[in-house]
Amino acid sequence: MVSHATDETPAEPGLERILTTAIDLFGRHGVKATSVRAIAEQAGVSPPLVIHHYGSKEKLREACDDRVLAFIRESKAETMRAGLGGPPIQVDTRVAQARPALRYLARTLSEGSPRLDEFVDDLVEDAVGYTAQGVETGLVLPSANPRARVVILTLWSLGALVLHEHMQRLLGEDLIGEGSTDLYTQTMLELFSEGLLTERAKQAFIFSGDTDDTTEETA
Repeated sequence: MVSHATDETPAEPGLERILTTAIDLFGRHGVKATSVRAIAEQAGVSPPLVIHHYGSKEKLREACDDRVLAFIRESKAETMRAGLGGPPIQVDTRVAQARPALRYLARTLSEGSPRLDEFVDDLVEDAVGYTAQGVETGLVLPSANPRARVVILTLWSLGALVLHEHMQRLLGEDLIGEGSTDLYTQTMLELFSEGLLTERAKQAFIFSGDTDDTTEETA
């Protein structure tokens, strides 16, 4: 779906304002509820200029898709490239920078999109790439099935965004607004770094499929 040609910031300041404003308003109110006029007014440009550059609201939405994908890919890849030898990761700063993209993602997933399947596919394929970088730099453990791991982690993360209202209701963590995500982040780091199951439990799950055959042989 995405050519990644939009990774570079548009040369004209007006184009950049249109794009960042559209991501913000689409994320807050949805595509249907956001007019080209509303985007133009907040961006400080005229509605005809928006149409001149993007052709239609749907084309503008596609450009927003590309920008959000590029932002996620580059921010994740930057962390993975740095690895364990990089500077400390400023979690609060990263979360604040990601808020518009997270709101946009949550809204896109909940409202749907003509290109939603391709959008999720691009998220997965980008994650395959930057996770492999993380393995190379010693930040991420290797996996017997790297792509399957990425698919599952991506869908888990997207599910948390879709259910963000329940996250806030149950834990008081605001994934897409302006509130704290400290507890969410700390708990995710615990799960990723320390795991959940004991080694004994892990072995029980791994070999549970052989139980029936073993029973038949010993009967």
